[in-house]
Amino acid sequence: MALVAGIDSSTQSCKIVVCDADSGAVVREARAPHPDGTEVHPREWWTALEEASSGLLDDVAAVAVAGQQHGMVTVDGDGDVVRPALLWNDTRSAGAVRDLIEELGGPAAWVKAVDNVPNASLTVSKLRWLAEHEPENAARATGVMLPHDWLTWRLAGGGAGGARDAVLPVTDRGDASGTGYWSPTEESYRTDLLVRAFGRELEVPRVAGPAEVVGHTPSGAVIAPGTGDNMGAALGLGLRPGDAVVSLGTSGTVFAASEGPSQDPDGIICGFADATGRFLPLVCTLNAARVLGATAGMLGVDLAGLDALALAAEPGAEGLVLLPYLDGERTPVLPDAAGSLHGLRRANMRPENIARAAVEGMLCGLADGLSAMTGTGVPVGRVLLVGGAARSAAVRAVASTVLGVPVAVPPPAEYVAVGAARQAAWALAGTAEPPVWDLGEGDAVAPVDAPQVRRNYAEARKSLHGV
Repeated sequence: MALVAGIDSSTQSCKIVVCDADSGAVVREARAPHPDGTEVHPREWWTALEEASSGLLDDVAAVAVAGQQHGMVTVDGDGDVVRPALLWNDTRSAGAVRDLIEELGGPAAWVKAVDNVPNASLTVSKLRWLAEHEPENAARATGVMLPHDWLTWRLAGGGAGGARDAVLPVTDRGDASGTGYWSPTEESYRTDLLVRAFGRELEVPRVAGPAEVVGHTPSGAVIAPGTGDNMGAALGLGLRPGDAVVSLGTSGTVFAASEGPSQDPDGIICGFADATGRFLPLVCTLNAARVLGATAGMLGVDLAGLDALALAAEPGAEGLVLLPYLDGERTPVLPDAAGSLHGLRRANMRPENIARAAVEGMLCGLADGLSAMTGTGVPVGRVLLVGGAARSAAVRAVASTVLGVPVAVPPPAEYVAVGAARQAAWALAGTAEPPVWDLGEGDAVAPVDAPQVRRNYAEARKSLHGV
């Protein structure tokens, strides 16, 4: 039985699963924490990977890394890290984003160039910030990578004592599509946009094929290209055209498998590539699982108590609407917004309705993202619900009604790491398509007709924010 390993290097931790290469069954797993913050030195990721992998990878035949998207890792001519990496959730480049969008001629020009409108998460904006605010560090930088690129490079022996020339960095099309200087439509780097952001050229990783062998570990294990975390989750779930995923973690994401690239002139949809040769249009909201935790705390109950309250209320919460912008919002672009309750009357002013409004409000933001996708021609016949908040009984009961399509909840698993392991098995096998792993699917729940939920949410959002 050949074993393969998948590494999920997320914002919070390093998670590793070791799977049977034929069936996908997880035979062992481990994790180690990452430091908190919006900038982290990459050596902390490597330390966590070494801690989590101690004795875990001795007999694996292949390995791949799926990492948090967008983070900026700059290196000098010796392969040393220039400064701590700016992560996806670091917003100091918000001003740089506005400048970059204007300089190229507006959002439509960026969508035409790279299928994306930059925001403070994307690497291209962080490069502009570095050039403007840390000129000495910028002058040292000769190359830029993403977090998963850097870890893959280290696994292959790069970055250790000036070995950069012997082992060249590689990336994959999925993670590269989140930089702001690689075009999914053209399948190529837009180095002119990198130069526009940074002021000069930087070395960038070669974009490897989806199942290419890009190196070997010191023990001889095959190294696959790796990918970004959302692309890893899609691969782990076996996402296929017609499927969408709603992932409810700290942030919320909705993404779908697509045969063609997505170019959204409104900039709501991120036009990403996936890890298989297809595409992965994605919408991200800032407020997801923490909305439920905050509401539970306000009502003086735990999460199980919040579920019970929400399930005791009727769809639409008797007209009560929560706009859940507790930490501002990314989609729609409302960075300075706050959460707000609408439609509050004595008749509906009950804990049950507030709990229900929290669940519905969190899901409505993602339903808007799903509607944006279908509006650009992306087919969605069902939704797979994953992430920490997918464990909520109320979320599972309400999701299909708010999203308007059948919803299934797959068995709990570390799908990003499983996706990386599946890519490793694919590279090991050398086949045209990734191996078929039957990880099980939950039964799909059909939606209940309750149009007032989305309608009331849209009216509240427009009345307060004009969008």
